[in-house]
Amino acid sequence: MVVKEGTDLDSIAYFGGKFVPLKDAQINIMTHAFQYGTGVFEGIRGYWNEEEKQMYIFRLREHYVRLANSCKIIRLELDKSADELCNITVELMKRNKPVCDMYIRPNVYKAGINVGPSLLNKNGSNPTGLSICTMPMGEYLDLEKGLHVSVSSWTRLEDNALPPRGKIQGSYVNTALAKTDAILSGFDDTIVLSSDGQVSEGSAMNIFIVRDGKLITTPVTSNILEGVTRSTIIDLAKSEFDVETEVRPIDRSELYICDEVFFCGTGAQVSPTTMIDHRPVGTGAIGAISKKLQELYFNVVRGRNHRYKSWCTPVFTG
Repeated sequence: MVVKEGTDLDSIAYFGGKFVPLKDAQINIMTHAFQYGTGVFEGIRGYWNEEEKQMYIFRLREHYVRLANSCKIIRLELDKSADELCNITVELMKRNKPVCDMYIRPNVYKAGINVGPSLLNKNGSNPTGLSICTMPMGEYLDLEKGLHVSVSSWTRLEDNALPPRGKIQGSYVNTALAKTDAILSGFDDTIVLSSDGQVSEGSAMNIFIVRDGKLITTPVTSNILEGVTRSTIIDLAKSEFDVETEVRPIDRSELYICDEVFFCGTGAQVSPTTMIDHRPVGTGAIGAISKKLQELYFNVVRGRNHRYKSWCTPVFTG
């Protein structure tokens, strides 16, 4: 599918408790979140099923549960439940009438017009704002050829400094530094390590390796985002292929000797990696387990596998 990407300022967004044209959904430059990065967000995908003429939003509620958890970390006063946010998102997609794969970006943020980094909302001085917008999105990474990635010189943020398990706006400068340097050095993306030198995750996605027919992924205590796609892959590998996943720390050197590597996430989807730091992964070709999981994943998210239809929220009725 060819997706015409880009931001349509005439599309509809949810902002200030109303559905408005995206061009009218604006904040003041003194907004606290703009000044200090004091907000959280989610990345959610909607997949167009051409045969059914239906848009399926993948694991919508799970993303909003995670958004609520991110809000708790930085004291954001989210006044809507996960179910309410799901209903708003479905209505927003209906109003925009998409017929291609879409990306949904909710933001919850400190909306006060004041200077000072405090997260407290004294006397209503720093309230919480909510926005949701949508846009067409194709492939975030090249899913066909296999990626050549680096191990980054930038260290992943620590839970006791700026928790990576929350999708906190300001923390993504860490991601931007790592990914930008990788691209400038000729790589497709990068893998970041924790301060103890062990593998954390990709620049903005979780990571799996394969050794001796078993999936291995880093634990949530390795300064990673608690990935919705990560949990999906663990479930699919077990239920469909009887492949177990071992959740444990991964050493850097294991990246060089494992049989397969792939990233996963809302943006990355399932993205096989075939070379790391100029070393081939396995045979240097996309591995069998990675390929099977990738093919299965795309059938699931488009609502074509009825066993997992409950993960897919339809937008259009009738």
